[in-house]
Amino acid sequence: GQKFTRCQTPGDPGGPGERGKISWKVEVVIYFLEEFRYQRKIPNTWEGTMKRVVLILLTVSLIMGCQAVEKEEKKVTPKEEKPAAVEEEAPKPAPGAKKILMIIAHKDFRDEEYKQPRDIFEGEGFEVTVASSSLEEAKGMLGMEVKPDILLDQVNVEDYDAIIFVGGSGASEYWDNSTAHTITQKAVQTNKILAAICIAPVTLANACVLSGKKATVYQSRIGEIQAKGAKYEETDVIRDGNIITASGPQASRAFARAIVEALKES
Repeated sequence: GQKFTRCQTPGDPGGPGERGKISWKVEVVIYFLEEFRYQRKIPNTWEGTMKRVVLILLTVSLIMGCQAVEKEEKKVTPKEEKPAAVEEEAPKPAPGAKKILMIIAHKDFRDEEYKQPRDIFEGEGFEVTVASSSLEEAKGMLGMEVKPDILLDQVNVEDYDAIIFVGGSGASEYWDNSTAHTITQKAVQTNKILAAICIAPVTLANACVLSGKKATVYQSRIGEIQAKGAKYEETDVIRDGNIITASGPQASRAFARAIVEALKES
């Protein structure tokens, strides 16, 4: 014949539904009546009395057990509520923390060359300030939006321990920018950490601070830094004194770690 598993749909007799609950109640009543009828046939002797006591105890035990099952079935397990996603806030810098200035293009900075280093810097407890040519939201090549803290012409190099030029196609806006050149030159003169990634090292080269220095850059711009006296090295990240350069977005984290190391030495 057809067989059924114990996993029945709600509402089937013996299952978790109402009909299942009615089923066992009826069975208990029938069992009790049968036992009562059977007890009447037991002779009125000491042995018969003991049989009656045992039957009564079994019946009571069965009823109490069924009631416990019913109570258990009525229990509702509360649904687990997933905590709402909360955007993580950057850790607040400690008093006396190193201060880093990140300079980004107003349009088409490279997202990961900004975001990945910034996360690492803030994870170290450093204080990060963002400068750009406009205070309106800067747009990254991959869609990131960043609200700059200050304008490029408001930068006071003395306020920072490191100056970083972020790359991306938009970084070319600083190649021939006199304010950007002045910032790089003052950074070198005051022994600050000066760093640039992707095509941004061209800004340093045009400011004449890479002459005689080992440096790297995005492949398409090798000739431009060499023309200004830089000693090009085919590597992701290179440090020459207080100047650190990197070749592109794939080097973003290594670039940041090199800057952290340099800051901890200073």
